[in-house]
Amino acid sequence: MASSPEPRSRAEASLHEEIRSNAAGLSGAVADIRNQHEKLARDVKILKQLINTGKLPKDGNLEITFNIRGFENLSWKTAQSTNALSYMSYETAKQYAEIYDLQGRFEAAENVAARDAIVSLAPFLNMGNAEGPSRAEAPEMKAHIEILQAQLILLNSLVTKLDDEYKKFLAAHP
Repeated sequence: MASSPEPRSRAEASLHEEIRSNAAGLSGAVADIRNQHEKLARDVKILKQLINTGKLPKDGNLEITFNIRGFENLSWKTAQSTNALSYMSYETAKQYAEIYDLQGRFEAAENVAARDAIVSLAPFLNMGNAEGPSRAEAPEMKAHIEILQAQLILLNSLVTKLDDEYKKFLAAHP
């Protein structure tokens, strides 16, 4: 019994649409990451002043934020679990695998960055109505924020690569 091309075309159409949707959802991600990094740089500057002088600057509001993006991958999981990939050429299946692998690496790094953001925010949870962190708390807070900044550098690299891969794929598969 000959295999029908229908499973391949449905699977590929679904994967293509999922990639197109994920690519559209990625717009603005680089700017968001840059904006978060700039806010964290201001936070570090404020904490350095607190460490050096024992006082927060008058406009010394700390602003730790983090955004999480989600990617669709149900079509990818379905294609894997139904063996729809076996109906595709090796090169096509490899292109999909590389894109979804990169998405997975980005999501994993994003989860680590989210944890780093939570760790950076943790000292604020029990401050009550205090004016801000103490001079003694500032070095540890600064260190956590700097870790989050480094994580954002990794995220920026991954999101730039993912955006390039999406564009390359969509240009080759209009």
